[in-house]
Amino acid sequence: MNLSPGWIDTIGSIAATLTTVAFVPQTLLTLRTRDVSGISLPMYLAFTLGIALWLVYGCLIGAWPVIIANAFTLLLAGTILAMKIWFEATGTD
Repeated sequence: MNLSPGWIDTIGSIAATLTTVAFVPQTLLTLRTRDVSGISLPMYLAFTLGIALWLVYGCLIGAWPVIIANAFTLLLAGTILAMKIWFEATGTD
């Protein structure tokens, strides 16, 4: 497929926006209900580490759609992970 760099960036930006926005409802729900019982700690640890590594990768190659999307996703996933760890440690879950 022979796409121009502009189209490639557009596709990457749309994909990044969709995958990042997908985390907003879960984060808001978790903040509102404080219910983390259905969240797997090992899965969220691995996922959050993966997002952090995608962010590093994006920085290394200078891919702004990757950098921006993963920075926001890391913030959202990190928030859920922190609540999971905190609520389990304090018995709030």
